[in-house]
Order: sequence, then C-alpha cells, then structure tokens
Amino acid sequence: MTWLENVVLAVVEGLTEYLPVSSTGHLMMFKEWMKIQGAQLDTYMISIQFGAIFAVIVLYWQKFFSANWFNFYSKLFIGFIPAAILGFLLDDYLEAMLQTPVIVGIMLITVGAFLIFMDKILTPGTKEVDDISYKDSFIIGLVQTVAMIPGTSRSAATIAGGLGCKLSKNAATEFSFFLAIPTLSAAAAYKILKNWDQLSVSNLSDIAIGNIISFVTAAIAVKFFIGVVKSKGFQFFGYYRIIIGSIFLITLYL
Repeated sequence: MTWLENVVLAVVEGLTEYLPVSSTGHLMMFKEWMKIQGAQLDTYMISIQFGAIFAVIVLYWQKFFSANWFNFYSKLFIGFIPAAILGFLLDDYLEAMLQTPVIVGIMLITVGAFLIFMDKILTPGTKEVDDISYKDSFIIGLVQTVAMIPGTSRSAATIAGGLGCKLSKNAATEFSFFLAIPTLSAAAAYKILKNWDQLSVSNLSDIAIGNIISFVTAAIAVKFFIGVVKSKGFQFFGYYRIIIGSIFLITLYL
C-alpha cells in the first residue's frame, strides 16, 4: 500500500465511521475506485477502526470514567451480544460479502431512502442515555446486526433502533457512538489476531499510521454529525447516500 492510499483510506474511515453513511461501504468504494490491491487489505480496513474508537473515548471521557460506570458498561455489553454472536457465526459469509461491491451500492441507496423519511417514521422520545434499559440496549444491539451487510451503516441502524426505543435524537446518536466501542474493538481485534501470522512489518506500520489519521478525522466528524443532527435531522445523509450509491453502481459497470 502506498502512503497516499493509506492516507485516503484512513481519512475515509475516520470521517464516515460515525456518520450514517457506512464506513465499510465507503472504504470498499474507494478501494474499487483507486484500484487498491493487497492480500491483507480487508484486515487493514477493519484494524484502522481503533483510531475512530479512541476518538469517541477521548471526546466522551467523562461518560466512560463516570461514577455510574457499571450501569453504563453493562448496558453496552448487553447491546454488544447480538453482534458478537452473529459476527462469529457468520464470519466466512460476511467476508464473502466484502468481496461483492455491488451490495454496497444497493444498500447505500436503500438505507438512504429510509433515512430521508426516518424523522417522520421514528418519532424521537425523551429518554436520555442514562434512562436506557437493558431491554432497550438489547433491542438496539439486535438492530445493529443488520449493519453487517456492507453499505448499511452501523450508526444508521443503531440510531434507528434507539429512536424506536423512544430515545431522544441526541441520546440515540450518542448511544450509537458508545455501542461502537465494544463492537468495533472486537471486530478489529478478532481480524488482527486471526491474520496475525500473515501480517508483515509494513502491514503493521500502515495500520498504525492509519489509526492516527482516523483518530483525528473521526473526532472532527463526530462534532460535525451532532451539529447536523440537531439542526437538519437525517435527510441530508439520506440524499447523500442515494447520490453516492448511484454513482458507485454506475462506475462498477462502465
């Protein structure tokens, strides 16, 4: 992987990880557009999520180190269980989907159409993050598993699940950030350990640099996302997904 390819993919990961636009989908699109090759590319794309994970921990450090830590972490664990089980059982199938870029274009458009109407379909409630029940956490975790399909978006799924559980728009968005920590950490750690023997010093160097870049860009994206959600809702991201998904499908067959 060249330094330019590393920078581009890491910036894309950081900017899209917490937005409801699908970071995996965007990484697959840029991989296709830039004709990036490499046996360990999928491992790299998942591993640079650690930088984005750390960005949320830094931005919300008071939440992660609060006096109410046990209640907070136990709910994250409950929400993480569905993805952990299905991710392990369907690992080979999910890896096969990562090699099928047309799925990304279809899901970008499909979920984009849903996001345009999500504010009307799912009316926000008044629950804040501290009000989330274990049942709410599990339901949101179940909905999160839909995002295993490339191009769906983990954050779009979890935010929709949160709104369905009557969280406020801000709480649904923040809980989506928090639930990403165990989910993305487990996926990245599993992928690295699974392929550790195949990773070279160059691969590890690319991953380290990519994580630094994704950390910075993810921190910027989180701040941007909260502001857009408060002022504009989710329609903007829906229209964006439909446009970029359509462009991607067209370029696949040109």
